[in-house]
Amino acid sequence: MTDDALKKAVLEAALPDAAFDGFTDKVLEKAARAAGVDASAQARLFPDGAISLITFYSHDADAAMAAALASTDLASMKIRARIKCAVRTRLDVLAPHKEAARRAASALMLPGHAGLSMRLMYDSVDAMWRAVGDTSTDFNFYTKRAILAGVYGATLLRWFNDADKDAAATNAFLDARIENVMQFEKLKAGAKKAFANFGAAKKPA
Repeated sequence: MTDDALKKAVLEAALPDAAFDGFTDKVLEKAARAAGVDASAQARLFPDGAISLITFYSHDADAAMAAALASTDLASMKIRARIKCAVRTRLDVLAPHKEAARRAASALMLPGHAGLSMRLMYDSVDAMWRAVGDTSTDFNFYTKRAILAGVYGATLLRWFNDADKDAAATNAFLDARIENVMQFEKLKAGAKKAFANFGAAKKPA
């Protein structure tokens, strides 16, 4: 088995226990034994212990989301619909082990993991933008990811508190966040045009 396959096997074994006990070294060790991974291989695959397992969990969810979106007819959608689809798809990936996902998010909120939390969030929103066909390379590349990080992060927290199986409240929350962003972009474009016109008017004849 490849290293990724071994990590996947350990993750799948860990998720049921992580839902109750969180992502701990004890949970990791138990999952590794269940997956047939010995102590030396575990140390190599997860050098930072349980936090390495959380890192793999996040990246594995990104990959699953991208694979699902690859089979979706995104080309027929407007950009806001594509982004909504990407966010919802990642939540769908997490849904079978929602409580484990909540425990992983809680661990990443601890002060010592702030840097990792930001990197994983960037990786996730970057995967979303790439999956929906973003090819920007200028300043928009970073602003798009920063804006989506805010939208996804807020929606994820709302989803954790949504007890409905159809996540209707979360979907409505996501729709509102996307609409807020679109209104802001319209306002920004209008302001930019107004300032451009003002500058032109101020030029001497």
